[in-house]
Amino acid sequence: MDKSEPNELADDFAALLRPTIALDFDHPDVQRTTKDLISNCKDATEKAIRLFYFVRDEIRYSPYMISVFLEDFKASRILAWKKGYCVQKAVLLAAMGRAAGIPSRLAFAKIKNHLMPQHILELTKSNVLPRHGYTQFLLNGRWIDLAPTFDKSLSEKNDLPLVEFDGKNHATLSSVNLKGEAWIEYIEKFPPYADLPFDWIVEKTSQLVGNDKRPWLTRSSAP
Repeated sequence: MDKSEPNELADDFAALLRPTIALDFDHPDVQRTTKDLISNCKDATEKAIRLFYFVRDEIRYSPYMISVFLEDFKASRILAWKKGYCVQKAVLLAAMGRAAGIPSRLAFAKIKNHLMPQHILELTKSNVLPRHGYTQFLLNGRWIDLAPTFDKSLSEKNDLPLVEFDGKNHATLSSVNLKGEAWIEYIEKFPPYADLPFDWIVEKTSQLVGNDKRPWLTRSSAP
């Protein structure tokens, strides 16, 4: 790991249950949606499963949602938009986890997508993604990795394996697709964070998408 890269994970355990600017689970819409989803769950594991599948499938994956502005990473905004890219979806899952009383944090990795679609390559100019984001829940004394990145519809359309979560094991992107071809390669993993390390993320993503990139909510909003 690059020694210059920050690790801002708070030692204070309470930080993992606290709202932040990005993880704004005190927003009424995040509170209400979380409450509705977990209303009949019997324990934290069941809550975690319910939240994971909601973010995986009800929040559509879109790389065009990449932004270099902090307000576009707020959990409440991602929930309202119902789409986001990996970091935004990870933020929403972490926020909803905290709303459900599950200690939650954010984790990041540098990954290579060996099957990067051409239209995405035209946007990023590289199949190496320096700041892939995912969520970690503390369940039964263990930190569990959760990547709700690709929704079911997108995965089935592109013959990609669905990331499934059983409440016990890590749920991360597969190294191969359904045809056995190389897909996601984890090159480097970074320390976890109690809050979104916005400047650290934008330092790299702005090199791929520019210094003024906002989410393209529709095709017509793209330049």
